[in-house]
Amino acid sequence: MPNTDRDFIQSIERGFAVLIAFDERNPNPTLAEIAAETGLSRPAVRRILLTLQRLGYVNGVDGRWSLTPRVLSIGQHFSATHALTEAAQPHLLRIAEETGESASLGVLDGTEVVYAARVPVRRIMSINVSVGTRVPAYATSMGRALLAWSPEDRVSWVIENSRFERLGPATVTDPDELRAELADIRRRGYAITSEELERGLISLAVPVRDATGGAVGVLASSTSTGRSTLDEFRTEVEPLLTRAARRLSIDMGFREVPRS
Repeated sequence: MPNTDRDFIQSIERGFAVLIAFDERNPNPTLAEIAAETGLSRPAVRRILLTLQRLGYVNGVDGRWSLTPRVLSIGQHFSATHALTEAAQPHLLRIAEETGESASLGVLDGTEVVYAARVPVRRIMSINVSVGTRVPAYATSMGRALLAWSPEDRVSWVIENSRFERLGPATVTDPDELRAELADIRRRGYAITSEELERGLISLAVPVRDATGGAVGVLASSTSTGRSTLDEFRTEVEPLLTRAARRLSIDMGFREVPRS
C-alpha cells in the first residue's frame, strides 16, 4: 500500500520499522544504529523509542536498546526470544524426562517472570501455570536467576517496583535480603526456592546467557515438598539444569572466558 493512501498511518509504519531493526545481527543497537538501519532521523527514532519504552516494549541501558518479552504479545519480530523458545524445547523435554518433574523456560518482563515455554509433568502448584503465566520475580527461583545476571539499574527498578507480599511461608519480603540472595546466586550459578511462591513448592532455576553474558532466560524445574526435600532436589536436579542451560547458552552465542 503506498504512503499516499489516506488510510495509511505513517507513524505506525515508523514504529514497526524501529522494532524490526532489532535482529540477530544487532539485538542491542544504539539510537544512531537504529536511525541508520531505518533511514529515520535521530530525533524521530528517539521519540519512537521513548514511546515504546513507556509502553513496555523496549528497554534502554547505557545508550543501547533491547526488546522486552512484552513484544511476544504481538507475535512479531522478537527474534531473540523466538529463537530461545525454539532452542529450549528439546532441553525442556530432556529435563522433564530425566527428572519426572515439570520443566519451564522463563523470561523477565518488568517485575514479573513470564513462562515462555513449559513441559508439564505433574500438577504440583495450586496456581494454573501455562505459557504466558506471570509470577513475581522477587519470590521465584526463575526471577532471581534472571535478576542475578541483570544490570544493577534493572535490579534496582524491579526491587523498587515490587510489592514484596508474603505469598508463601518462606517468602523473602526484605529488599536487602533479596539483594544478598542475588549475590549468592551469582556465586553459585543457580537459584533455588522453597515455599516462597506458595506452600509446598520447591523450584530451581539456572540462567541462560547470550553473547553479552547477560541472562536472556532461565531453565527451571519444580517439585513439591511432598515428593522431595530441598537438598535432595538440589542434588538431583541442579547438575541436569546447569548442563542444559550451558548448552542452550552456547546456542544463544554465549562463550565462557577461559580462566587464566
